Amino acid sequence: MSGIRTPQIRVRQAPEPVRSVRMSPAERATTQMAVSLLLDYPDAAFGSRLRILRAEVAGLPAPVHRAIVEFLDAVEPLEFVERERRYVATFDLKRKCCMYLSYYAAGDTRRRGAALVAFHEAYRAAGWEFDADELPDYLPAVLEFAARSGSPIADRLLASHREGIEVLRAALLAVGSPYARLIEAVGMSLAEIDERTRERYLRLINEGPPSESVGLGGPVELPPFIPVGRTAQEAR
Repeated sequence: MSGIRTPQIRVRQAPEPVRSVRMSPAERATTQMAVSLLLDYPDAAFGSRLRILRAEVAGLPAPVHRAIVEFLDAVEPLEFVERERRYVATFDLKRKCCMYLSYYAAGDTRRRGAALVAFHEAYRAAGWEFDADELPDYLPAVLEFAARSGSPIADRLLASHREGIEVLRAALLAVGSPYARLIEAVGMSLAEIDERTRERYLRLINEGPPSESVGLGGPVELPPFIPVGRTAQEAR
């Protein structure tokens, strides 16, 4: 059989979700902005960005600082080509290492379009207009939105896709990627995971994202997200 086969990752045992770390709003914004920049594609300017961010995260709470610095220590010595190769091998070729959050809830099904619309609506409700080459559920973009807007809408958006973030971390841990430490830092910046989200996380670990089954079964269950109209009122 010809064609490219996407490598699969088997997570033998689901790691415990990351515990929340107490942070000030400024520390949370610094954490999320730093991780946003570090998770993005490692272009030619990435090396100089590492040195700047090392200084920026120096004042963060110890567990968060340690997680980010361990990532920096792992990737800073690498040549540009090697950073690029590892990034592509990690995020472009492995199904569970996907940085598009709606993928974990909706998979490659028709429901994913509705999930992407919800992301656009969330940006607009917070007074932002998403204008980038990436899809609006791209994790670095959502983290930048949370860090720069300071909006409770951004917090709810991340929280409503927390299980996807945890699945991404578990997959990165399974392949020994230093990027797992960045996703851990994200989890530390979020509220404590609840039991319902934990159940969805374990189900995703065991079953993977939904697949299309035309005419069979019920609708795909998407993570809860408070309606944009109500959230916008709360943000005022």
